[in-house]
Amino acid sequence: MKKSLFKSFVALALLASMSSCATVLGGRVTEYQRTKPAPGKPAREIRGAALIADVILFWPGAIIDFATGAIYRPR
Repeated sequence: MKKSLFKSFVALALLASMSSCATVLGGRVTEYQRTKPAPGKPAREIRGAALIADVILFWPGAIIDFATGAIYRPR
């Protein structure tokens, strides 16, 4: 019982880490993507395809992409 619970947890963690499309497929995250724009500056653009893929495949992946900044288009 304990072993199957552990395997399920590992599988879920692996699924969660591999499902954030922009983080996995977006390439290297630039400093522009990581930093929040200053007040009065234009907002960063979001990669639409990556956001849609995150929502359809595994929505917590979108949280990971926003946290890492990978969801934003590089400059």
